[in-house]
Amino acid sequence: MKRSIFNIIEPDQTNSLASCIFDRAIATLIILSVSVVFAATFDLPKEVQGAFVWIERVASVVFTVEYLLRIWTADLKYPGVSQFRARLRYVSSGMAVIDLLAILPFWLPMFLPGSLLGIRAIRLIRLLRILKLNRYSEAMAGLGEVIKEKQREIFGSFFFVGLLMLVSSLIIYAAEHDAQPNAFKNAFSGLWWTVATLTTVGYGDIYPITVIGRIFGAALALLGVAAVAVPTGIISSGLIERVSSRKASEQKISYCPHCGKRICG
Repeated sequence: MKRSIFNIIEPDQTNSLASCIFDRAIATLIILSVSVVFAATFDLPKEVQGAFVWIERVASVVFTVEYLLRIWTADLKYPGVSQFRARLRYVSSGMAVIDLLAILPFWLPMFLPGSLLGIRAIRLIRLLRILKLNRYSEAMAGLGEVIKEKQREIFGSFFFVGLLMLVSSLIIYAAEHDAQPNAFKNAFSGLWWTVATLTTVGYGDIYPITVIGRIFGAALALLGVAAVAVPTGIISSGLIERVSSRKASEQKISYCPHCGKRICG
């Protein structure tokens, strides 16, 4: 029974009808529960709010059962270790942490005081359920694999952007603090302006008025177009490589003229 459950709940293990139905049902429930979190912010009739409560209860119970089943079948996912180590390895994995955080907002209020400050923020953790789609969506899974493969390059680009933001915030603070001390009170104000400039958002709440500050702001805006685009380019190239390799592997597959089954070349 454990093997059958494992083949159903673990993606890409089998192409059985039960596995496909399970994947689509969980994915639908994830989207529905996240949509409820969004819709619950509106002033809706009590009947609709009651329906939302039941949807949240059903989703939380289903996700909890799924989480427990994955822990129970972890020794099949990691066959080379003991049951305890396999379950510990799964519980500490990234997707298992997301699964746990997705169900905690439903169970924690049962054990915490209702007047606890921050309970609303705890409930917002339910939005992490959208990350569970990474397990059931081939597109999201592919994107996650590309990010994992290119993590060194992505980290390097973000590290450069972080250094650029830090240095720029200090430069703009030094250039504008004397001219407008209320706008650029400290380096954090400069950091806020730097983020808005690098991302080309330009909120306009604070802006340089000195000649040096404006020249530096123009240079930073031009540099930001390239700096922010680097991570996007890395991920795009990784996706292109993945699609190319998949097409190359599919070209090697031929079919038997007698039985019609695939023959890998």
